[in-house]
Amino acid sequence: MNLLIEIGVAAEPHFPLSFTLVYVVGFIAAVTIGSIAWYNSKRPVGWEDKERPNMVPKVEKEKTPGLGEPKNG
Repeated sequence: MNLLIEIGVAAEPHFPLSFTLVYVVGFIAAVTIGSIAWYNSKRPVGWEDKERPNMVPKVEKEKTPGLGEPKNG
């Protein structure tokens, strides 16, 4: 048992690069998707007359989402 504890203490702690990259890419994706959703939502107080930035795509709303025949293409 003492041998296992000594091995665990002697090993250098490290965090794999792949985990770090997943967190960084996920954070960037969350910020990007959240920004697009925020710009496409109802404008907060004080932002009603502001224009949408050119880099944010316009997302059209459907009258009855999820109802009716599926759209092809």
